[in-house]
Amino acid sequence: MSVNDPIADMLTRIRNAMMSGQAMTAMPFSKVKVEIAKILKEEGYLESFEAADGERPSQKVLRLRIKYIGERRERRPVIAGLERISRPGRRVYTKKQDIPWVLSGIGIAILSTPKGIMTGQRARQLNVGGEILCKVW
Repeated sequence: MSVNDPIADMLTRIRNAMMSGQAMTAMPFSKVKVEIAKILKEEGYLESFEAADGERPSQKVLRLRIKYIGERRERRPVIAGLERISRPGRRVYTKKQDIPWVLSGIGIAILSTPKGIMTGQRARQLNVGGEILCKVW
């Protein structure tokens, strides 16, 4: 199946897995998705991620282990919300001084900059702007 927006597909798969209480979700592999998963792991939103071989030899799969807090009945995901900002139909770019704060610093913005994919806080430190991929809180 062809997907027009693989990042939105990734966020939707994470959102659906959280809503159904699943511990793990899988999606087609790409370097951009790995970078986003790496940021989510570093910021404490995911337990782990791994790239594995899929059903076919030429197909790789990215598996994400979603982080939950609480015990059995009170268990809830660490991620409260995911929002795709820049889409293929409407790209959203920002200057270094206009990088958005997500919930006054509680959440993170993930940007694609000339120096790679990084959080909004890291982009402010490096004085670079770029395309706002998504917000996570």
